[in-house]
Amino acid sequence: MNLTIENILLVGSLLLLVSIIAGKTSYKFGVPTLLLFLVIGMLAGSDGVIGIRFDDPKLAQFIGIVSLNFILFSGGLDTNWTSVKPILREGIALSTFGVLLTAISLGSFVWFVTDFTIYESLLLGSIVSSTDAAAVFSILRSKSLALKNNLRPTLELESGSNDPMAYVLTIAFLTLVLNQDQSFTSIIPLFFQQMILGGIAGFGFGMLSKLIINKIKLDFEGLYPVLVIALMFITFSATDFLGGNGFLAIYICAVYLGNQNLIHKKTILKMFDGLAWLMQIVLFLTLGLLVFPSQVIPYIGVGLLISLFLIVIARPLGVFLSLIFFKMKLRRRFYISWVGLRGAVPIVFATYPLLAGIDKANMIFSIVFFVSVSSVLIQGTTLSIVAKWLNVALPEQAKKLTATDLLLSENPKAEMKEILITSDCFAVNRKVVELSFPKNAIIAMIKRDDSYITPNGSTIIEEKDTLIVLADRPSIFDEVYKTLKM
Repeated sequence: MNLTIENILLVGSLLLLVSIIAGKTSYKFGVPTLLLFLVIGMLAGSDGVIGIRFDDPKLAQFIGIVSLNFILFSGGLDTNWTSVKPILREGIALSTFGVLLTAISLGSFVWFVTDFTIYESLLLGSIVSSTDAAAVFSILRSKSLALKNNLRPTLELESGSNDPMAYVLTIAFLTLVLNQDQSFTSIIPLFFQQMILGGIAGFGFGMLSKLIINKIKLDFEGLYPVLVIALMFITFSATDFLGGNGFLAIYICAVYLGNQNLIHKKTILKMFDGLAWLMQIVLFLTLGLLVFPSQVIPYIGVGLLISLFLIVIARPLGVFLSLIFFKMKLRRRFYISWVGLRGAVPIVFATYPLLAGIDKANMIFSIVFFVSVSSVLIQGTTLSIVAKWLNVALPEQAKKLTATDLLLSENPKAEMKEILITSDCFAVNRKVVELSFPKNAIIAMIKRDDSYITPNGSTIIEEKDTLIVLADRPSIFDEVYKTLKM
């Protein structure tokens, strides 16, 4: 079956519908949702039941890059700086040195067991060196897995920030494969250029985006998420044009924006959460369509061997060595090693050798696909079991308390006060977003004359307004008064 303009929407929407319905029940049988999306794509592909002919790595790569933009940006927006700050150094160590060590150790093993050259082996190791943000975010959150001692923010920070490192290594070793006369040291300037420019651009575009979002006046609330999407793609493409790492830039930009006061922030967050799920489904379906199971089967043996080495040796080696200077219990290190999920990102990166036309591109793609599937299937289905076995999961009672705390952060708080705004208040004639209101307090309503207003970030506070403020605890109101400067 060939995709045409007439049937592409019908087939696409049916696949999307089937994926969502199947994903709703998949966890009853212990099957990760994202793996199910991939299988549905394979069943719909040329070797599957429907027989859709899709063999376009360039289009798949484009869809992959666009999808990763949304997934990484959404993950960044959801990153709470307060919870991440205590484990920032550990997260950075895992997402840089951990990825590098995993790539080198796995690449060395591939060189030993196959007929790949050393650069081809390191290229394969680089492609599968990072944990997959879509897989980690999806599985941890769908299982509502509560972990001890900042383990969860550590895992989410690592998975959200380590794709840039894997991307740089993939491009660097692909360059060496294509240009055998170049030395290993020739890729070092590329590494520093990508990471430094990407980091600077991320912060720069983050601050610029905040200014644009809060200052621009749009007539419709629904346009603000569209504005943020435009800013996201500008951040990625401009950074890439300058020679920096676009994936790193959009993640840093999103983390910055997610921890700032923005107009219509809730609307933006909800929109990106939905778009991230849509992009995860589209990405896995597309990669499923691109895969020819008949081409993967011959490499199951070597793929299984490489996958087991990655899970049992390369990933733990990268974790333990990158965290060697940090105080951390052994069982925590083992659990971080186990949550080394590979998903769609390595498969997207595996399209680069295909497009470059190197000799072993098809073999690399097939092995990477098998490694990703086996990782999600083996590790993704056992996260809860291993967490309990290593005693890093919170008890059910504590889990309920955590859920309650989370609920309180999303809903009306325990304490409420009515605050009258006088003429000498700093808040007079200022937008709510300009007040830098405490994160543990919200302005639920504004009483103005005889009417009540539900405020958003662009609402301007006027003299004689009565603010109905909700807060977690009484002490927060001291910060509220300081913010209002009463």
